Amino acid sequence: MKLLIWLALFGLSLSQHNPHTKHRRTSIVHLFEWRWQDIAEECERYLAPNGYAGVQISPPSESIVLTNPWHPWWQRYQPISYNLCSRSGTEAELKDMITRCNNVGVNIYVDAVINHMCGAGGGEGKHSSCGTYFNANKKDFPSVPYSGWDFNDGKCNTASGDIENYNDIYQVRNCRLVSLLDLALEKDYVRGKVAEYMNRLIDLGVAGFRVDACKHMWPGDLDAVYSQLKNLNTQWFPAESRPFIYQEVIDLGGEPIKASEYFGLGRVTEFKYGAKLGTVIRKWNNEKLRYLVNWGEGWGFMPSEKALVFVDNHDNQRGHGAGGGSILTFRDPRLYKMAVGLMLAHPYGLTRVMSSYRWERHFVDGKDQNDWIGPPSDSNGNTKPVPINPDTTCGDGWVCEHRWRQIRNMVIFRNVVNGQPLVNWWDNGNNQIAFGRGNRGFIVINNDDWTLDVTLNTGLPSGIYCDVISGQKEGNSCTGKEVHVGRDGHAYFKISNMEEDPFMAIHVEAKL
Repeated sequence: MKLLIWLALFGLSLSQHNPHTKHRRTSIVHLFEWRWQDIAEECERYLAPNGYAGVQISPPSESIVLTNPWHPWWQRYQPISYNLCSRSGTEAELKDMITRCNNVGVNIYVDAVINHMCGAGGGEGKHSSCGTYFNANKKDFPSVPYSGWDFNDGKCNTASGDIENYNDIYQVRNCRLVSLLDLALEKDYVRGKVAEYMNRLIDLGVAGFRVDACKHMWPGDLDAVYSQLKNLNTQWFPAESRPFIYQEVIDLGGEPIKASEYFGLGRVTEFKYGAKLGTVIRKWNNEKLRYLVNWGEGWGFMPSEKALVFVDNHDNQRGHGAGGGSILTFRDPRLYKMAVGLMLAHPYGLTRVMSSYRWERHFVDGKDQNDWIGPPSDSNGNTKPVPINPDTTCGDGWVCEHRWRQIRNMVIFRNVVNGQPLVNWWDNGNNQIAFGRGNRGFIVINNDDWTLDVTLNTGLPSGIYCDVISGQKEGNSCTGKEVHVGRDGHAYFKISNMEEDPFMAIHVEAKL
């Protein structure tokens, strides 16, 4: 009997690693701080037609509203209730977005903030995204309701009440993260309230959750919460489907809390991925692309089936989180496209693409003083819509990297080669590499300071292919470079180091 129970629980946790993607789609996009109305339209007009599997949305729960600094992005990570109204929109707009995205096969994954409520200095009043009363001074959140009994203050042994030493696992999990009121998740009542919130979202049709700040919660407490979650809504998902869980655990090594402690519960964010890839592509510390021959587990990363990977995320593109200056972002577009292209071509991990907004940086002593700035907004702090330009890029401060041709086409490339092994690796001993994915796709990258000029075994069927980086297949023609693959699978590639995008990619669905 005990074995049957263990097997059932084991199967439950394994199923939480399944993103439930549809129509051969493989990559998630994080539409950071987008409004629900804009996401619904983007699912229909762009994400579904271009092969995106799902959207990570910003936290939908009611949050504090701050004016100093003015409406920062991180106020979304300070809940004051689990009401579903945020600066992205109302509960009705959220429900409409989830429905419309599901109807075109694009899943919604919610950024769930369950470790804490707002900051201890959040004050008293109705300065929240729904206008709900709360009193942070008394730890009183009547809309949930939570009271002082529901927080971890009594378990924290630091003078400040905040985490002071990341080498002490009890501080990291029982004390406040930068003064945020830390919920006592070992209490059944708190677990029940968190599960109730997540289950409301499951009822609306979400496919799963990116769980924030998991390093600051005990794995056993998270397991107790996840075990209370409902199966996914059968209007869009097969019966008995468990919500997909991917957990934010920043583990670059050197701390006692390990990402591996959370593997049994769901996937985990692999922060080493973007940090290392940025170092390699920037050629720091004499790193070379050829070293990526064993990229993935060979670099000390977590097992591929446990990992969610990304080049950058909303935290580390601002210098928060992990990775430091090596993190590549939209501000280095040439290197960034190369890094995202490599990530999407390589079989390791479940891939997430970032979609950002611009802000004016102001560095003092190496720190961006404007890293707090929220999304493009009007004078009242209302988030602006995302306008689409005639050339399909976005305007009004929205970057929309997911719409860049090179990134979009590599998302499609990943769908085409899904499940195929990495084959036909080639490198020049330096910063020129190439590899295939079975007999369905091939990528060539030149990050050296001279021209790549070589004939390579692509492993693809003979024919003429359209390079999906310099252009794309339209009808029976190609708007970019053409690649001729011979009967022996070999093709000639020439990529100048001076090109806007010094890489090429071909796949069987781009065959002319």
